[in-house]
Amino acid sequence: MHQLMRLMALNKSSARRFEVVASAADEATIYLYDVIVANQTEADWYGGVAADSFVKSLQGITASTIHLRINSPGGDVFGARAMEQALRDHPARVVSHIDGVAASAASFLSLAADEIEITPGGFFMIHKAWTMAYGNSDDLTRTAAVLEQVDESLVGSYVAATGQSADDIRAWMADETWIGAEEAVNLGFATRVAGQAPANTGQWDLSAYNKTPAPLAKSAAPPRPADLAESVRAVLAEMGIAPPAASVQPDPGEAERAHRQRLLALQQRI
Repeated sequence: MHQLMRLMALNKSSARRFEVVASAADEATIYLYDVIVANQTEADWYGGVAADSFVKSLQGITASTIHLRINSPGGDVFGARAMEQALRDHPARVVSHIDGVAASAASFLSLAADEIEITPGGFFMIHKAWTMAYGNSDDLTRTAAVLEQVDESLVGSYVAATGQSADDIRAWMADETWIGAEEAVNLGFATRVAGQAPANTGQWDLSAYNKTPAPLAKSAAPPRPADLAESVRAVLAEMGIAPPAASVQPDPGEAERAHRQRLLALQQRI
């Protein structure tokens, strides 16, 4: 199964939160503890916080300081881009707080702030963009070209925020690099380490990624194949897509008997 869909399916039942609250006289706090999706229709299918809902909520804030609290495994890169631009356009001073994980699309979203705090035990993760595609070789070649453009736009964002070289950023993205709190400050991804270590760093199922650090591994047992298949069937059903028919496995005994009969027939011909 495609990794992006797998990430969404595995985390559909995880504890989530998207909320805007007034935290002081002239301050507001946005809690982004969720997967990022492009629009409300996708949010209705998969769960997650939709870019359009986020932007509308943000535009309604009149406070002079916004605290953006993030604990997100990532999600749709274009949805996160829309959120990022809305944050940059807002006149308020924005402070990002990485309360656990800012992975994938959530990583560059956090960098739209004027200051970035990361909790002890928190992580950034940067990697090359994913997508789903089908079609002939020309279609897939065009899709790959778009992915390369997306990757280069991400490189530009990380370089601008951190001052690191483009070559280093590309190498880290290609390697799916997880960056701990102290290293994030040293590399320019965060302004400072602040706050308390999260009580449960394994809130998200990050098994769709290849190099998830041990502290972030979900504490519960990984889903059985049947459970994962059921989650995928549920998502497909909500999308109005019929799942493929289950394949019928042959009876091993019957297969062995048929093989012997073929050998006997061959011997009789000889």
